[in-house]
Amino acid sequence: MNKILAAAALAVILVVPGGASAKPDKSEREAAKAQCKAERGKSEATREAFKAKYRSFAKCVRSNAAEEEAENETAHKNAAKECKAERAADPQAFAETYGKNAGGKNAFGKCVSSKAKAKKDEMDAEDAEEVKEFKNAAKECDAERDKIGREAFADAYGTNANKSNAFGKCVAGKQNED
Repeated sequence: MNKILAAAALAVILVVPGGASAKPDKSEREAAKAQCKAERGKSEATREAFKAKYRSFAKCVRSNAAEEEAENETAHKNAAKECKAERAADPQAFAETYGKNAGGKNAFGKCVSSKAKAKKDEMDAEDAEEVKEFKNAAKECDAERDKIGREAFADAYGTNANKSNAFGKCVAGKQNED
């Protein structure tokens, strides 16, 4: 019986596609680290909000690296679809526009990479805007907490038994207002 279960488990493992469990590549991890450093910031308020959101720098990197990987994959797939449609509409113009070698034989690859890079740059700009909103929200909550006092702040925003999640809830709420 145990041999049958082991064989079935092995079969399931072998059926799972390789990409489903692949780790994000180095560039995705580096981009995630950069985003986490920016989000964590240097002020006490942003560091406190960062800790409330992620608990640790490593968790932030893992979360953002997985998101980077998914964004890259989506950008690449969408770029490939756009390039196929563009190539189908006018193959000659497509080869002339994107082809860099003899006969424009590398046109499809050049098209996909340029469109995927443009989409990735757009997503990076959106990530930078989210980081800015996060920092602004943290500063607003810090100022509000200083103004009304820690106890009143905890009562206003805290949702757990000891109200210790107040700062994180405040930052999340202010981010969602925008």
